[in-house]
Amino acid sequence: MDRIPLHWGAMLDLNALSLQDLFVHLIRDGSLERLLRAAREEDLAGLGDVTTASMIGMERPAEGELAAREEGVIAGLAVIPPLLRSFDVTLTFEPTARDGEPCPAGQALGRLAGSLAEMLLIERTLLNILGRLSGIASLTRRYVEAVGPSKAAICETRKTTPGLRGLEKYAVRCGGGTLHRLGLWDAALYKDNHLAHVPPDELAASLEEAIRAARTAGELRFVEIEVDTLQQLGRVLTIERGLVDIVLLDNMSPEDLRQAVALRDAQAPEMLLEASGGVTLETVAGIASTGVDRISVGALTHSAASLDIGLDVR
Repeated sequence: MDRIPLHWGAMLDLNALSLQDLFVHLIRDGSLERLLRAAREEDLAGLGDVTTASMIGMERPAEGELAAREEGVIAGLAVIPPLLRSFDVTLTFEPTARDGEPCPAGQALGRLAGSLAEMLLIERTLLNILGRLSGIASLTRRYVEAVGPSKAAICETRKTTPGLRGLEKYAVRCGGGTLHRLGLWDAALYKDNHLAHVPPDELAASLEEAIRAARTAGELRFVEIEVDTLQQLGRVLTIERGLVDIVLLDNMSPEDLRQAVALRDAQAPEMLLEASGGVTLETVAGIASTGVDRISVGALTHSAASLDIGLDVR
């Protein structure tokens, strides 16, 4: 049974969008424009490129080839056209690869053409973004492939770089991962610190009241509750059907995860179960084999190494 719904409620399902549509959706709030303005100011400080300005003939026409210097999955090519606009350059870019595609070491990703001075102006910002996003996509793909025949979805978290969340989540999708919530505003996730003050015998009633209030206040992608023990899960499973979409099983052993799946199947088979906590490439397949529907991995964004991408100018 496929337990990944197309969407919860009426809110747009980000995981059903094409990569192109997802990119447009994630940057519609102006976050990319703000990021690129900050990147330009960071590199130029209103003073320009003093090295290039000191040399003669730097306005000559040039061509530059973007190439992956190691194997991976590409993400971030969609950022290049708005980056060129933000830096107010007249360069043209012709992609020869697409976001989400695997690439071997040495593969050409696209060609820049125009003024050499302008190419050098945008080089570092372009490579920083491409390398960072492609590193996330590449690590995500490794996790997705590691779950093997399981249908468990690999999800990211809010452990993202400040200011880069939309782009980093886009990169996760490029790697085949599943998007979770965007922030604190679009889904309700009741974690251990929300529930620390609630007596165990009042947990279900307290959550029912809170969830009804959250759902009344506006559209939500989903409602999720974190539990640390099978006893807590048992209490959550008594909550009125339809109020809870996902239960997050935090730092549970594989045996406890299997028991959690059995409890869910017997009492609320429509509910999704998400495993979280200390997930690694070495452990993710075992976690997926327990029957959980989702596995959230903070490392996708907080521990991904940048992919080595270069710009060769001639």
